[in-house]
Amino acid sequence: MTSDAAAPRGTWNGASVRSRVAAMALEDPERRRFGASHHGYRLHAPLAEETIRHFEHLHSITLPATYRSFLSTVAGGGAGPDHGLLGLAEEVDEEEALHDLRAECLHVGFLASAFAHTTEWPGPGREGNADYSVAGTLVLGESGCGTFSRLVITGNNAGQVWLDDRVWGGLTPGPDFREWYTAWLASQ
Repeated sequence: MTSDAAAPRGTWNGASVRSRVAAMALEDPERRRFGASHHGYRLHAPLAEETIRHFEHLHSITLPATYRSFLSTVAGGGAGPDHGLLGLAEEVDEEEALHDLRAECLHVGFLASAFAHTTEWPGPGREGNADYSVAGTLVLGESGCGTFSRLVITGNNAGQVWLDDRVWGGLTPGPDFREWYTAWLASQ
């Protein structure tokens, strides 16, 4: 992926990103790449500024700049890392693993709560008891096998995408949203 997909400071080149996703779809017509059978290389339409502002007002937050810009200039969700990128307030089928996590994120006060972590929080391993808070994060999507990507909304790590694996791996810091998404665009 060329650097023009992510333009200066918090903005995106939507046409470049959409073009790359279209090329990825052409390169993988049978959708064999991990997650492609879920997102199908389809991007939702970008969100109107009013929709984003309404979401922020409703949850008393300001979305991280690179994510906010992505939503308004590239897509409101769809194709992305792993099983894809959930839309900002997309409803998830009750049968899917993401349903309860997404509902939790959208409870009043959850996103505005302080994200308590600054470093990795170890997983429980075989004990099966992961006791950590993910308040202040928005679940972006499923990575598979009960592992989820979360965008940190509040605190010093706002804008980073952390991996949430309550069964084995715990909570692991990751890159900024822009880096996370463009790494997927650049992957083969």
